[in-house]
Amino acid sequence: MSVVEVEGDGGPTPPEDLLYGVIRRLWPLHRTVVRAVERELTGTGMTAGEHALLDALRTEGPRTVPQLARSMGLDRQPVQRWVNHAAELGLVVTAPNPAHRRSSLIQLTTEGTEVIRGIQEFEATELRQRLADLPAEDIRTALHVLDRIGEEFRHLANGSRVPREEADSQGSQGSQGSYDSRGISGSKQ
Repeated sequence: MSVVEVEGDGGPTPPEDLLYGVIRRLWPLHRTVVRAVERELTGTGMTAGEHALLDALRTEGPRTVPQLARSMGLDRQPVQRWVNHAAELGLVVTAPNPAHRRSSLIQLTTEGTEVIRGIQEFEATELRQRLADLPAEDIRTALHVLDRIGEEFRHLANGSRVPREEADSQGSQGSQGSYDSRGISGSKQ
């Protein structure tokens, strides 16, 4: 069995123990991020889910609800609720989908684009100030590790396995897309 040295603990730690450490941190981290985003959105009428929806539309462009749900790793129903509420707020509209008559494209309105841009400019400033000590290479490594863990768990959830060669060749470009130099996801859809 291969082992990885962990600084300061005096001995080797098996990689699976380190992976458990990553996995154990994901849920609390997710909840903390959601709470921080919800606090930031106070008074806007938006939820953290709608923030994620607007971010996905800004990053990926117009998408159907099923496409959005897949890219966000969620069921269609909550995404549809977020779309409906964002439409009530004037942040998104539906547009005809040339590829499918019954599944409209969801796109940002001008107001929606301005709202998410303003929110993300504030967030980027906060991230730069609070996490400036993190080297870009460490962030890229974190993205790669999370992509690999996500890929394996998506296959586990579906009852399938990723062939080892395929997983190795995907690197940090799993089914959730690739990342540019800023760590921004680019969809493969």
